[in-house]
Amino acid sequence: MPIPKKLLSRKEEITKDFFVLLDAHIEDILVGRTEKMYHIKDFASKLFIHPTHFSNTIKLTTGYSPCHFAEQRVMDEAKKMLSQTHKPINEISFNLTFTDPTNFTKFFKSFEGVTPKQYRRQLIENT
Repeated sequence: MPIPKKLLSRKEEITKDFFVLLDAHIEDILVGRTEKMYHIKDFASKLFIHPTHFSNTIKLTTGYSPCHFAEQRVMDEAKKMLSQTHKPINEISFNLTFTDPTNFTKFFKSFEGVTPKQYRRQLIENT
């Protein structure tokens, strides 16, 4: 007996809704409507599903955890701010919900292999 198409597409629907929610949440952070990054349970709650089911579904449909996508979006915004503004690094870190610029620097370096200051310097040298 074939499985109805609606059951097969629920995973994709959850994934699509997560990406829409993530983009909206990042926008809220950037414009100052919220000062706190959602956790997995917050995203799951907004989607009306259990956190474990949420994490498993995103991982199953994309191959990556929801945290990976949230961290990647934060990195994208950090790199954009570093390249397109002259804001101090500590201000960028607070804008992206980091309570301590040191944590932001460690986070950034774990993704890029260089500190935000080095990243900005490299951008200037390469232009």
